[in-house]
Amino acid sequence: MSVPENNLPPELLNGDPDGFAWQVWHERTPRLIERLKDAHPAGPGSAALDGLLTEIFSGVMEPLGPHAHDRDLWASWGAAHFGKPWMDAPFLWSESYFYRRILDAVGFFESGPAAGADPFGHLKAAELTSGEMARDLAALEELRRLPAAESGRAKLLAALWGNRADLSFRLGHAASLEERLVADDGDPLWAAFGPAADVVVVADNAGRELVADLVLIDHLLAHDLAASVTLHLKPHPYYVSDATAHDLDACLDRLAGAGGEAREVARRLGRAADTGAFTPEAHDFSCSPWSYRRLPDDLAARFRAASVTVMKGDLNYRRLVGDRAWPPGTPFAAATAYFPGTVAALRTLKSDVVVGIAPATLAALDAASSSWRVDGGHGLLQFRP
Repeated sequence: MSVPENNLPPELLNGDPDGFAWQVWHERTPRLIERLKDAHPAGPGSAALDGLLTEIFSGVMEPLGPHAHDRDLWASWGAAHFGKPWMDAPFLWSESYFYRRILDAVGFFESGPAAGADPFGHLKAAELTSGEMARDLAALEELRRLPAAESGRAKLLAALWGNRADLSFRLGHAASLEERLVADDGDPLWAAFGPAADVVVVADNAGRELVADLVLIDHLLAHDLAASVTLHLKPHPYYVSDATAHDLDACLDRLAGAGGEAREVARRLGRAADTGAFTPEAHDFSCSPWSYRRLPDDLAARFRAASVTVMKGDLNYRRLVGDRAWPPGTPFAAATAYFPGTVAALRTLKSDVVVGIAPATLAALDAASSSWRVDGGHGLLQFRP
């Protein structure tokens, strides 16, 4: 059963002091701006970043400047919001525009020393060289010795938990992480895989999460659970750690340089890329401020043709079901019925939006904590054929 467009819940806005969006803007955003300034003290964007922060809290939302190559596009997208306070805007839309403004502030699209330089690249690079990353890669040796079904489940959940994952959890603290799943459609998702399956994975974060995604993709291809896998990346930096083609190269290099099973994963994926079984792609829509209800025709056709599209992470979940005040008991199938193909969501909960939660589960979660939707301590795996 589908939810008609004229009966969708209201969008989540920025201005609710009790909402998650308010916390993002008033706590996380100033910290992010300071981190960017600290990391690039000699860069051209410090004053522009300060100006953006001032605009968010004491001004009105301004359009891109006349120099911006996509000024007209954003002018049409933001006609309902420009000239009004940021706190009056929808959270999903304005958060996306905020990251476009970050790129504007640092001169990403302009000629000059910062042209094409990922403003978040230092954070991504630090994660790839972290001790946690080293432990993830070492754990692959243990996973290799497990039966295929067991190691596949471990890799699936490592991809779900993303940057909070430890690929050894299946051998260690598996039970506690399994218990923190608020929905688990793992069995029907596995049934959608097979020797002829055409799988699309829509990536979320770079670093440890993208490495976990690559390990899962390798497992699907190596165990005849997919004939082909397409990995959708961002065409340019977007949210802080969103994965781009450059990040994919960095993750493959990290795998290859680790030795052992990690190196074999990189080699197998390299061979799969050579044969066309593994294909990275990017689409401009991935950096737009819209939900997937506005999919362009070419991307909708790609998702329709896939055996299953796997949406990774919190932002993709918000775009998939809609960043709206959904009753959490709304069936996942109803919230995603518009989507043009079979779809799954692998997500660590880090924002207000959630659907598909059984009444008993919801009651237990609400009784245990008021912050379970946003604290990153719970995950879900949902599937709609």
